[in-house]
Amino acid sequence: MDQENSNVQTDVQTPSPATKIGVALIAPGGYALDEQVLARGILALQKQDCVVYNYYDAAEKYQRFGGTDAARVAQIYDAVANPQVQIVMALRGSYGMSRLLPLLDFRRIASSKKMFVGHSDFTAFHLALLTQTGLQSFAGPMLCSDFGDLELSEFTMSHFWQTLRQSEQTLQVTSSGNPDVNVSGTLWGGNLAMINHLIGTPYLPHIEDGILFLEDIGEHPYRIERMLLQLQYAGILGRQQAIVLGDFSQYRLAEHDNGYDFDAMLTYLRAHIAVPILTGLPFGHIRDKVTLPVGSQAKLVSGSTGFQLSISSGLTLS
Repeated sequence: MDQENSNVQTDVQTPSPATKIGVALIAPGGYALDEQVLARGILALQKQDCVVYNYYDAAEKYQRFGGTDAARVAQIYDAVANPQVQIVMALRGSYGMSRLLPLLDFRRIASSKKMFVGHSDFTAFHLALLTQTGLQSFAGPMLCSDFGDLELSEFTMSHFWQTLRQSEQTLQVTSSGNPDVNVSGTLWGGNLAMINHLIGTPYLPHIEDGILFLEDIGEHPYRIERMLLQLQYAGILGRQQAIVLGDFSQYRLAEHDNGYDFDAMLTYLRAHIAVPILTGLPFGHIRDKVTLPVGSQAKLVSGSTGFQLSISSGLTLS
């Protein structure tokens, strides 16, 4: 990875739950590639005082998806209708959420007051829910890629439960090379490719004075640059207070790049985009990731040694 090294600290400890938490599993995108990982993830949730309601059926997977479009919509509605469920978690990302957006009644979904969690392809759900209803949701871990690990990330687990249980949190990130920033605004974002995909649709929120966080995987720096320029040309970046980049790894440079790498791309963007661009946010397709409430209010303060992101969420576990 070509980004500055960073680490993050949080200012609170994760409390122990008073009662078991109902977690519904849905597969709005891809299906579970390994049934052992699926079983391991369910067991990990159960060991963390959760009652798991699995609405994904491996026998009903369809093509590359966790079921037909209608079946995946039904998974979401079944999870929403279950009064024992507080958290609805995506199985994994891949692709498929986009196909469901016109089929979903987001006001019906929002009225359940469930806490929806996922990242990657699930970004489309987060942003559509925010646009259509104003309800917050959580860019965070998923069943297969996080809870299904052979060795769970203590950081990811701790920060996930902390974020869902506490309305206020502060992330202290140590990083270098970032501009000085002191701004407040709506925290929103997610996977860069998915955000670009939603431009011009009724599923991308119109955020003024926002703090936009971004991540992606396997995208060459020129593709990252191209997508950010598209956001710039569409007038979206100009309405933001700051852009905070998470993980952009697992890409391959070529000989003909001639020195054009992530750092060169970042230098170019900082020279051509007036909005401050920060790096170092531990979020994305990585083992140790933070959980971020999409649509919450946040304050971002950056200096020479790192930045602090203070978040106030309006949705917590009761």
